[in-house]
Amino acid sequence: MKMPQPFIKNSNTINVIIETPKGNGVKYFFDPKTKLFKLKKLLPEGMVFPFHFGFIPKTKGEDGDPLDVLVLLDELCYPGCHIECRVLGVIEAEQTEKKETVRNDRIIATAVESARYAKLDSLKDLDKYLVEEIINFFISYNKMSNKVFSPLGNKGPEKAITLIKNSKA
Repeated sequence: MKMPQPFIKNSNTINVIIETPKGNGVKYFFDPKTKLFKLKKLLPEGMVFPFHFGFIPKTKGEDGDPLDVLVLLDELCYPGCHIECRVLGVIEAEQTEKKETVRNDRIIATAVESARYAKLDSLKDLDKYLVEEIINFFISYNKMSNKVFSPLGNKGPEKAITLIKNSKA
């Protein structure tokens, strides 16, 4: 699988590769060595990903992995699906595991083709309760793996785009 560039040429639209689809209780991850999607973990009964979860190719976060993206899209998709997205913002966060703390921000975006989310420009346009649900999902999800996910704040699309541009692998 040849990975696309992080940004679509001459725009602030990003390319996202989905690892785990919305509603899935199985966490997949893309293994760059084998170029396959592998099962990473099973979530507890009743816990599922609230939206599609993936990564921005050719980026690298402080945790050593490509930048994570939660894609607002209600339609079905599958692991490996390439989606062009508009950036809405970032949930800035630290993640602690075995006494080591690193930044592990979550970019929030919506599919360019999504009619439902077409009028959203920023995280501020989302229902506050929905943003809190997303944050609480990541807190609970990490807690299952003996990690602590500590939100630092939410920022708009400009901050998220700068983060993406500064994290090229």
